[in-house]
Amino acid sequence: MRTAFGMIQVIFFILILSGLLTITMKYATLTSKQTANLYTNEQAQLFMSSSIELALLGISSTDTKPKEIEVISDDKRFIADINITKYYTQGFVDMEIVVETNNTHPKISKPIRLTRRSLQRL
Repeated sequence: MRTAFGMIQVIFFILILSGLLTITMKYATLTSKQTANLYTNEQAQLFMSSSIELALLGISSTDTKPKEIEVISDDKRFIADINITKYYTQGFVDMEIVVETNNTHPKISKPIRLTRRSLQRL
């Protein structure tokens, strides 16, 4: 009787330990995925800022007033579509910027889409 009671305790201990290990492994994988997504999101925001500056440089260097500008990152990871909605006479430009991840890039785990409306001075 005593050895059977000890066997039941060992089985319950193993079940509890395996449950805790399963939960730990689940949260460990979630944390690594979340860190990778945060890194990609931060890169997309920095690329958006750079795209705005590049668009302003392109607008100021030409006499024509473009309505759309597309910027692709050097590593082809991000694509920025900049739609210029209005040019103001005081030298301001109203633009809508959409940055998306390139789905064909192997380092992208989750697609990201950022949108911003901005009023910039030339």
